[in-house]
Amino acid sequence: MTKAEQFFESIKNKKIAFIGTGVSHNDLIEMFLGKGLDVTVCDKKSREAMGELADRFEAKGAKLSLGEKYLDAIYSSDIVFRTPGMYFNAPELRKAMDMGIVVTSEMEVFFDLCPCKIYGITGTDGKTTTTTIISEVLAGSGKTVHKGGNIGRALLPIIETIKPEDAAVVELSSFQLISMRRSPDTAAITNIYPDHLNVHRSMAEYIDAKKNLIAHQNAFSRTVLNLDNEETNKLSKAVRGDLYKFSVKNKVERGSFLDSEGWLCFTDGKNTERILHKDTIKIPGMHNVENYLTAISVLHGEVPNEAFAETAEKFGGVEHRIEFVRELDGVKYYNDSIATSPVSVMAGLNSFDRKLIVIAGGSDKQLDYNTMSQAINEHVKILILLGATADKIEAAVKGYSGYSAGECRIIRVKTMEEAVETARKCAGNGDIVTLSPASASFDMYKNFEERGRHFKSIVNDLK
Repeated sequence: MTKAEQFFESIKNKKIAFIGTGVSHNDLIEMFLGKGLDVTVCDKKSREAMGELADRFEAKGAKLSLGEKYLDAIYSSDIVFRTPGMYFNAPELRKAMDMGIVVTSEMEVFFDLCPCKIYGITGTDGKTTTTTIISEVLAGSGKTVHKGGNIGRALLPIIETIKPEDAAVVELSSFQLISMRRSPDTAAITNIYPDHLNVHRSMAEYIDAKKNLIAHQNAFSRTVLNLDNEETNKLSKAVRGDLYKFSVKNKVERGSFLDSEGWLCFTDGKNTERILHKDTIKIPGMHNVENYLTAISVLHGEVPNEAFAETAEKFGGVEHRIEFVRELDGVKYYNDSIATSPVSVMAGLNSFDRKLIVIAGGSDKQLDYNTMSQAINEHVKILILLGATADKIEAAVKGYSGYSAGECRIIRVKTMEEAVETARKCAGNGDIVTLSPASASFDMYKNFEERGRHFKSIVNDLK
């Protein structure tokens, strides 16, 4: 029997509760129901709000626990699968664990059962693009690749189709990592900056969650860390296996770096190879040079060197990350909805060679917007603000010592439609408009994807 077969055999008489429906759970729930398992779906939504999905689950044998008391059902379960969106240290989950109930997640079980090599990527910024680059390079080299995790696809539902010779490339958030007790064969941490402090109890907890990516590696693992990022580089002491670093500022002892002539290079400590030139990378910005350096350190020796250049020349980026939407009347519109932190916004601003019109604001993650106040003042000529963080962002921008209302005009709006229309009225030939929120989306949208697609639909409807 495979590990997966053994697992499903071991839980066939267990009561299993799934907290939340959505991207990471719906396929998983369907899989468990298809195996005839005792499944309860717990969701805060009402029956009416769930609509057809509730009917479909019930028709396949699921029990439903909905509404305000949706979590009551977990206490009569044997196993609880939480979504990444539910904080691991939530009182309800701690109570369940104290009662002897197994609390786990789709990704934890996937790591336990996966028969192939796992490449795990985390970081405050850059993890989605880096995960995709690594997947593209592996696929271009002939590998069957299973990409998932925080990037939008659950992998456990396809566990029985994955072969030992395949590759799993997973993006992992702090919400997933906080409860992980296994680490990937190859792990990369792009950077660590303050983020999600509205959920995590402290910055220390956030860092510890990221550290979980490498905490359970063995001596035969590969670890890739960012030499240029202080918090990431500090984790070097925790590495058990083969350590590689990457840097755009300095030559590294082992790993990848950007040389003075613009080449992305790899060194094993003895020999140095030029892998590709930064000018061949299709997606703009120095942060994307960092993403390719990460991929080189992750995959060097496993794929032909030319595979990196081939991907760099073709890969046009991921949805919602400096994604070109359209050009209208000489104005270019970009969707950078995934830029939910000051650091990611600054990376986006630095990708362009002119001052921008920026739409920002959203729900509050308790971040310090003063860290981006200089960049906004230097790179933005019109700042259009909406959402719960509008006041905080405006205060940070105006609080900068070099602030000038004439150089950085601030306009307040209430809706995305109004924001786009305002940007259009203010923009002239040659201007660039970008959605760069520096905030989460939950005050107005389900997630950053919904926000980005709404922005794109409004822009594409402009006449």
